Amino acid sequence: MKQLRSPEPQQTPRGGVRLKIDGLDVTVDAGTSVLEAARFLGLEIPTLCHVDGLSAYGGCRLCVVEIGKGDKARLVSSCTYPAEDGLVARTNTKRVVRTRKMLIELLVSIAPSSKVIQDLAARFGVQKCRFKPKYEDCILCGLCVRMCQEQMMSGAIDFVGRGQKRRITTPFDKKSELCRTCGGCMYICPVCTLRCQGPSAPTDVCGSCVCMEPTCIEKFDDYMCYLGPTGVCGTCVSEGKKVEGSGGDKELCHTANTTQQRQP
Repeated sequence: MKQLRSPEPQQTPRGGVRLKIDGLDVTVDAGTSVLEAARFLGLEIPTLCHVDGLSAYGGCRLCVVEIGKGDKARLVSSCTYPAEDGLVARTNTKRVVRTRKMLIELLVSIAPSSKVIQDLAARFGVQKCRFKPKYEDCILCGLCVRMCQEQMMSGAIDFVGRGQKRRITTPFDKKSELCRTCGGCMYICPVCTLRCQGPSAPTDVCGSCVCMEPTCIEKFDDYMCYLGPTGVCGTCVSEGKKVEGSGGDKELCHTANTTQQRQP
């Protein structure tokens, strides 16, 4: 008589995804976005339309990162792009920084009275806007819509129209019975916060705040804050001094960035 054997227990498949961001290996759960993986490593990626607790939208594109290598490298929004096995992402290449600055210029031209957008311009060293200002009250980031639907469980407002006619409003432009006047839409709106100079600012770009943007992007293809050896500081200005490094001679930086940015 043959003895019956119990089936061997199946190994539980691992749900982890391994990728590399700015040269750092990280393993995250399946379904994690590149933005979440980068923040897990402590890497800073700017966002405007993304807020924790709300679904990803990818409307502002400020969170762009560069994935892939060589000629196949491309830009994607990190808040909506899922982490994949073997993915290589870089968060602060010259291409990425240049794209973010252009997007900030476009945002400034749409709503120059927004303090949130002006703060982004100051952070990335955007000192002028090459586009004609529109002075709009909405940048179509969708934060108010998602706040109303996902957190307040109301759905009193939503997008309507397409293209240049796209806007946010109530159904049929009438007062919604679903609105509880909670103020959540105003609280989360980046345009509702007025810039420091008030509504009658003399310039489109404030430019009054000190810019602490790393300057190493002028000499390297990536920010060196996380990748560089000792002596290559991404928050400083090169003074032409040389030090011995793992990759040969590197320019030694000193903390003169603040002094340089304060000059008119």
